[in-house]
Amino acid sequence: MLPDLTVLWVVFFVLVLAVVLNTLIFRPVLNVIKQREDAVASARALAEQAGVEARRATEEFDRKTTEARAEIYRQMDQMRRSALDERAALIAATRKEAEAALMEARARLARDVAEASTRLDAEADVLAAEAAARILGRRAS
Repeated sequence: MLPDLTVLWVVFFVLVLAVVLNTLIFRPVLNVIKQREDAVASARALAEQAGVEARRATEEFDRKTTEARAEIYRQMDQMRRSALDERAALIAATRKEAEAALMEARARLARDVAEASTRLDAEADVLAAEAAARILGRRAS
């Protein structure tokens, strides 16, 4: 039995239709799908790279912030030490000035006491002589 010619025509048209559909619809659609998959993969790669760069930038920012804080704390500590040293120097200078003024005052007081003692001794001698003269002069009268 021979197949009917219409079956061959149907097979032929199905094959032609398959070639036409493959050429006009399936290949372009598959190309578009492949391009989209490539674009998604590229976008993912870019997103991952951007994430890595963002983490790197965040780490760099944190490191620089930590370094800046450490530098500020170091400068503040240095300024505090400098201020304490300056304060100690001022206190020492003031103490020396006070001690010098106190020694000068003590020396002046000692001179004044010595001068007053000398004057009092001299005046006591004069007063004693006058008193003795009056007492003796009165007795003599």
